[in-house]
Amino acid sequence: MDQLDLVLQTAGPLLRRVDEVISRVGAPPDHRVWAELRRVRLLPGDAVRAVAALRPAGLTEAAPELRADARACAGIAESLPDAGGWTGDAAESYESARRRTADFLSGGAESLEERLEATADLADALVEWMGQTRDETAQALAQTLGSAEALQLTDDAPVDPAAGRMQEAAAEMAASLLRSIADSYDLAADLLDGSADLATAHHQTL
Repeated sequence: MDQLDLVLQTAGPLLRRVDEVISRVGAPPDHRVWAELRRVRLLPGDAVRAVAALRPAGLTEAAPELRADARACAGIAESLPDAGGWTGDAAESYESARRRTADFLSGGAESLEERLEATADLADALVEWMGQTRDETAQALAQTLGSAEALQLTDDAPVDPAAGRMQEAAAEMAASLLRSIADSYDLAADLLDGSADLATAHHQTL
């Protein structure tokens, strides 16, 4: 259990209140929360819970295993025997196949070894991103808990469509949380866009 899990236990009722206000009465027409809602396409409570579902521990073992596989590919490529004293068309055909196999396994930028290393780098980057996103979301959530707007939403009274202060408070809290989460997910999108060639290379190999 990390900081986000701990803060979320306390902030759960407040998040539900924010979601309820925005769902039922919306936000001021020109409020910045609308831009953040378009970016995330989730209410604040759902967005925070989506971040809380990120579990970097599930990927921590992936990179070492991928790098071990990459080293195995390199070792196999080096161990492929050449034709030796064998001559003739069959020897040439074998040598051509051996070189293709060795190149596929290791050495070039498109080799299996390099793709495994690149995938391991991506796994490490995603683990770091998940941890950072959880930390930043926890900080944003903790700030909203201590805000003046939170005090206006702690009442369990029914949501009043005419309560402009309540509407403004919910919008402010939602905007802050959603902006933090949206910025974090933009970083993830950049990571995945930068690794799109891995999927292309895998598809071409298959």
